[in-house]
Amino acid sequence: MNPELVIQDFGGINNADLNNTGARLIKGASWKKQRIVCVIPADAMIPAKVALSLWNLIMPPNNGCVRILAQGMEVGEAYSSAIAQVLAHPQLNDWEYLLTIEHDNLPPQDGVLKLLETLEARPELACVSGLYFTKGEGGCAQIWGDPNDPILNYRPQVPRPETVQECCGTGMGFAVWRLSMFKDDRIEKPWFKTEKGPGGVSTQDLAFWSKARKFGHRCAVDTRVKVGHLDSQSGMVW
Repeated sequence: MNPELVIQDFGGINNADLNNTGARLIKGASWKKQRIVCVIPADAMIPAKVALSLWNLIMPPNNGCVRILAQGMEVGEAYSSAIAQVLAHPQLNDWEYLLTIEHDNLPPQDGVLKLLETLEARPELACVSGLYFTKGEGGCAQIWGDPNDPILNYRPQVPRPETVQECCGTGMGFAVWRLSMFKDDRIEKPWFKTEKGPGGVSTQDLAFWSKARKFGHRCAVDTRVKVGHLDSQSGMVW
């Protein structure tokens, strides 16, 4: 213990500057309803490192959080089925947010709070993802497509540090969505479907965004939220 003279003033650092504290709380919007349904598609087991990461996630204080584990289904089917059940639920269907987490992603402790902060500040966005990369040497950032390009594409963007980077599609490994977007009946169902055939190949996430963008739904990646991508066979985090 370092020597010190103690004066009886224990108001705390937050009380010391209520203007800045109030601005911080308004920015994070933790005073509002921020109820979250979390969907995790997984096989029989989740790696221990992922479990530890999920245990450490901070959720908005005094808000509801329901976790749904979707097992034994193809990933697109898992998401579509879980969301349909949430919308059919008499209590959950009017909650504010959906959080998708996949069994090989390692989000930071404050990741949910930062993504919510971004959605509160950017009402034009329907979804914000954390920044994570495809696995393997030479992996690219899952910031798919530049919306400023007049021709729709899903080429990966180069991440810009500490910013909100709009794109044409995101991954689903750690993303917060406005639940209300799934009430848009114009979006073709099933929402998430892995495409493969004569027309090409598309993962369930980009297949969804190719439909949702037609009706004005927009997404971005918050590069402040750095998410590891675990290869459970080698133990490498990409």
